[in-house]
Amino acid sequence: MTEHKNEKLLSAIQEMDNIVNTLLDGEKGCPWDKEQTPHTLSEYTIEECFELVDAIRKNDAPNACDEMGDLVFGIMLIAKKYSEQGKFDFADALNTGIAKMRRRHPHVFDDTQNATTKSMEELHLTWESIKKEEKEKSTAEKKGVFSSIPNDLPSLTRAYRIHAKAANAGFTWDDEEEVERQVEAEWLELLDAKASGNQDAISHELGDMFFALTEMGRRMGVKASYAVDMTNNRFINRFEAMENLASQRNLDFSALSLDEKDELWEEVKKNETH
Repeated sequence: MTEHKNEKLLSAIQEMDNIVNTLLDGEKGCPWDKEQTPHTLSEYTIEECFELVDAIRKNDAPNACDEMGDLVFGIMLIAKKYSEQGKFDFADALNTGIAKMRRRHPHVFDDTQNATTKSMEELHLTWESIKKEEKEKSTAEKKGVFSSIPNDLPSLTRAYRIHAKAANAGFTWDDEEEVERQVEAEWLELLDAKASGNQDAISHELGDMFFALTEMGRRMGVKASYAVDMTNNRFINRFEAMENLASQRNLDFSALSLDEKDELWEEVKKNETH
């Protein structure tokens, strides 16, 4: 069974590589694909990542499968572009990743490390320590704590990563109560900014509050970006259910009062399966 699965995987990778090669063929290839560069394709990669994450968080397995295929195709296309430049190919990228995962999981791949592994916290510290060593070896110039965090990450994801790095560097609040007090303080500062009517101050304080809330979530094992995405999806699902209820009852949803819409909202919430 394992051998059959390996053959299926290898066959799929080879076929995707064939498709990429055909699209980039000088005579019969696709003009759009041929004119792309790793730089121009990078934005599409970001979009595909978001679409894949959206499907996963909606528990839409068929769409997740579809989007994952799109993402892998895009990655293989970018790798082929780099290969044309004589820099690296897809196999090089896979082998680099393989070596990296082996290095970062000594408790799995290094028999001498198994006995010393004690906790998830220790595994995380080991992971970060190895990443730091890799970064220092890859450049002669020593970089800062946050140098490995991409600037183009979604804001809440980036805030989470910043807090995690700061915590590993020993720069964070001592305990959860201090974080909670900071969130309360940010809320009061936001209200003061709102009262002042200064839009720059309001934006500043709102950002500070989101930043502090992200750290509160991190300490509770929750990623703010994930939590907000789930809330967004939940709100949309409930709103669409409200619209459906109104339609089933021959009601003009847009003409309903806020109280009537609230009643539909509560009915939808009550009927949800948890």
